[in-house]
Amino acid sequence: MTLEAAPHVAAGAPGAAPACIELDHGTGGGLSQELIGDLIAPRLGAVHTGRMEDSAILPIHASRIAMTTDSFVVDPIFFTNGDIGKLAVCGTVNDLAVCGATPRFLTLALVLEEGFPIAHLERVLDSIREAALEAGVEVVAGDTKVVRRGEVDKLFINTAGVGEFDRDVSLGVHAVVPGGSVIVTSFLGDHSMHVLSLREGLGFEQRILSDCAPLNGLMDVLLDEFGDAVRCVRDITRGGLGTVLNEVAAGAGVSIHLDEESLPIRHETAMAADMLGVDPMYLANEGNLCLFVDGDAAADVLALVRAHRYGAAAEIVGGVGEAGGSPVTMRTAEGAVTTVAVLYGAELPRLC
Repeated sequence: MTLEAAPHVAAGAPGAAPACIELDHGTGGGLSQELIGDLIAPRLGAVHTGRMEDSAILPIHASRIAMTTDSFVVDPIFFTNGDIGKLAVCGTVNDLAVCGATPRFLTLALVLEEGFPIAHLERVLDSIREAALEAGVEVVAGDTKVVRRGEVDKLFINTAGVGEFDRDVSLGVHAVVPGGSVIVTSFLGDHSMHVLSLREGLGFEQRILSDCAPLNGLMDVLLDEFGDAVRCVRDITRGGLGTVLNEVAAGAGVSIHLDEESLPIRHETAMAADMLGVDPMYLANEGNLCLFVDGDAAADVLALVRAHRYGAAAEIVGGVGEAGGSPVTMRTAEGAVTTVAVLYGAELPRLC
């Protein structure tokens, strides 16, 4: 997807607002106030509840809260089915949701490159608004900085998120025990492969879309119906499923055994990964969960997840066993057993 830069209009031109971000947009003066008050806040609309003060005062009605922070530097910033704005909201919401919290509030910090087209900023803000509306979260505070050309690549976003615990749940690696099952809720590697196809001109980007999505709705359904059977949930992002499984196996002191034929991987994703020499097990998603659930509830959990719009491709991909040998192994289609190793240093950059 090619985006042409909007023409630059000099600040102070009679009757004309700047068409691109200028350094003065980050000074805290009049142009900064116009950017925030006349563009950013109105564009966010109903999801923006900040008062333009130094901090937000939030109504919290829970004895426990969850808090997370993240930065987003994806390249390219616009992709099919999303952009850096949607990615920022979904990534933050999902980090809160997988620990069992209900996402409530976000902060939004924008680091803008001088010359960034304001039309592109409007597009990103629209995506932030729509994703926040779907997730049911409010943007309560923010910050805007502008740096000189070349000091960032177009736009970086930092967020913080706050969630409340409405349920008495304690999800985490500590609860993963032998005898459980592992469920993946969607196709592996779609986000990475979509972004890489755009970068490299592979031509797969219309057949492999980014799976970027807020998953707190899916988590709500899951915990309402099977809260006692769900042990741990992880968001499959950087490092992919292989990294998630190794982290959980090490933290819980268990082994995890996969069935390669059960892994939900699109044919196109497998083809593209083979072309690039990368392993789908280590590719990032932005709308995919790894669930660790009690073995006797796995089939029912799977049916529930598949009924949700973001879980139609879910599969039971393996099980949890006693510690011993390699932490994570996989039975291949040919019947061999291989080790799913820890990923060291080969992660693909700028995917989220």
